[in-house]
Amino acid sequence: MQSDEEDQIIAPPHPSRTATRGQNGFALISSMVASAPLCTWLVAACMSVSGDNRPKPSRRSCSLSATTECSGGGGLLSHGSRLMNLITSLEPCEEYYKSKPMFFGFEKKNRIKRTGKPMAVAVQATKEPTAKKKAVTKKRRVVVTGLGVVSPVGDVVDVFYDNLLEGVSGISEIESFDCQHFPTKIAGEIKSFSADGWISPKLSKRADKFMLYLLTAGKKALEDAGVTKDVIKELDITKCGVIIGSALGGMKVFQDAIEALRVSYRKMNPFCVPFATTNMGSAMLAMDLGWMGPNYSISTACATSNYCILNAANHIIRGESDMMLSGGSDSAIIPIGLGGFVACNSLSQRNSDPTKASRPWDVSRDGFVMGEGAGVLLLEELEHAKARGAKIYAEFMGGSFTCDAYHMIEPHPDGTGITLCIEKALAQSGVAREDVNYINAHATSTQSGDLNEYEAIIRCFGDNSELKINSTKSMIGHLLGAAGAVEAVATVKVSDI
Repeated sequence: MQSDEEDQIIAPPHPSRTATRGQNGFALISSMVASAPLCTWLVAACMSVSGDNRPKPSRRSCSLSATTECSGGGGLLSHGSRLMNLITSLEPCEEYYKSKPMFFGFEKKNRIKRTGKPMAVAVQATKEPTAKKKAVTKKRRVVVTGLGVVSPVGDVVDVFYDNLLEGVSGISEIESFDCQHFPTKIAGEIKSFSADGWISPKLSKRADKFMLYLLTAGKKALEDAGVTKDVIKELDITKCGVIIGSALGGMKVFQDAIEALRVSYRKMNPFCVPFATTNMGSAMLAMDLGWMGPNYSISTACATSNYCILNAANHIIRGESDMMLSGGSDSAIIPIGLGGFVACNSLSQRNSDPTKASRPWDVSRDGFVMGEGAGVLLLEELEHAKARGAKIYAEFMGGSFTCDAYHMIEPHPDGTGITLCIEKALAQSGVAREDVNYINAHATSTQSGDLNEYEAIIRCFGDNSELKINSTKSMIGHLLGAAGAVEAVATVKVSDI
């Protein structure tokens, strides 16, 4: 048997052998079988009569089974063998001939007289059905045709990217609430954000910021791709979907609901529960666009965006969609969010120098800096994109999922999970490791995480003088579930140059 993760190919039985299962398991016996279908018949017959301590079916059932299988196959058994004795022992019993039912169209008067001597049984061969060859289908290719971003250094893609190139930092002291009693007082906070023209004023007042960022970035990605309202009217909306995830969802809406509940449940936002769920952003965007394709949210902490992008691409590859909005969004810079990460000693406390607090791989790094925002990529099937004259930024080649299976927040010290993920992604995409020239690393500015990731990268790519590595978290902080998508936008812009 040859097997891998997806397929299992079981070789057909050897034409001169068949297996029987007796009381003690499986045994291999030789026979003069001329075809595989008869071999199958012998297995069925032997399984019906062997094993003294097991319940034995009647001879009638064995005979019917043997006759049915034998008539469908081809082959010849000669007398004088052990197998021949087995076959003749399957003659129907006396009780059967006394019964009314007919035996394959012959009444009991046609009973062959038993002599107790071996006899030859010839079975007419029938043509085996020829398997129809499956039509070879061309693999569907996935391309990136639109980008949208909301980040601490800009909510227009070109502005965002230019600021990254200039080394502009979006990390500063938190202003949205009083954090003086926290040991960490800095974050990659979005200071000015407007959803005007993108989201209705009523929804803007009710929804959590993670949802506002998601809806805005999603619509900006469509605008960037030239998907206007008129274009949407021409699309097959059943093959357009949204998979934009969030690690933490609407934490601010839920926190406000808890505070209101202290007074009375009547003071609670009636939308607090649905607007807190991680999938509601994708759902609201799909409802706004009228897109009826795949729609859900994946929440896998820092890997949320990558999971969403890869799953969205797979929907297109399988032919289930032609166009998918994918990415991630998070906004957790609130007291409960900041306090939670402080409690597990994950955050930098370099409050006196916020622009240099997030410092991946630096020897004096002391933890990550929280950030917020959203990143969305419009993925599209290649021919579909070409047919509507879309600009193509890059082609999605492939990716992979793995798990360290080690610790809640610490990576495996050997970097085995990271290494496995990189190697599987390269294999799945068909990209040679020496052809990779840029990596936007996860590098969050933590002591163990940065080192383990770097070692895994070196282990996978070796001495590659063309390989460049950086981490945009040094300027925008760690955007949690949105990190992968915002960094993917930056990476696509690099490849676009």
